[in-house]
Amino acid sequence: MSIPPAIADRFEIEALRGEIGDAVMMRDYDRVASLFTSDGVMRWPHIGKEFTGRAEIRAGVEWGQGLWEFFVQNAHPGTIRLDGDLAAGRAYVQEFGRMRDGSSHANHAVYHDRYQRTADGWKFTERVYEVRYLDSTPLAGSPLPYGPLLPSE
Repeated sequence: MSIPPAIADRFEIEALRGEIGDAVMMRDYDRVASLFTSDGVMRWPHIGKEFTGRAEIRAGVEWGQGLWEFFVQNAHPGTIRLDGDLAAGRAYVQEFGRMRDGSSHANHAVYHDRYQRTADGWKFTERVYEVRYLDSTPLAGSPLPYGPLLPSE
């Protein structure tokens, strides 16, 4: 029995969204960049930042993660609209952490995504991060030391 193409496409796009979340949380900047097309764009309008192309995206995400003492992101599936070899979608995000300057940060946000099927599978062509709610109340807890729990790939 074969899987209908639309179901396979949705599954692959959801896997792409999971992969980028893991890559960011693990600070694997090369992997983050590889999930975009060569001319892909990452936009963070809330701080006036835009990164175009894999090299800028890699550097931008590394810069952004460098601001955090610790960072946790939870993403929740949203919509996916397929149109042949292109697609658009949204994912809903909750993040929290403490910045290296000592300030705390918790938010709820939306990723507005565009995807393209490539010879290497689905990739992001655009990812726009829209913060909907921000709370800077100091976090009461503290991070624990962490390391990889799964064997390296």
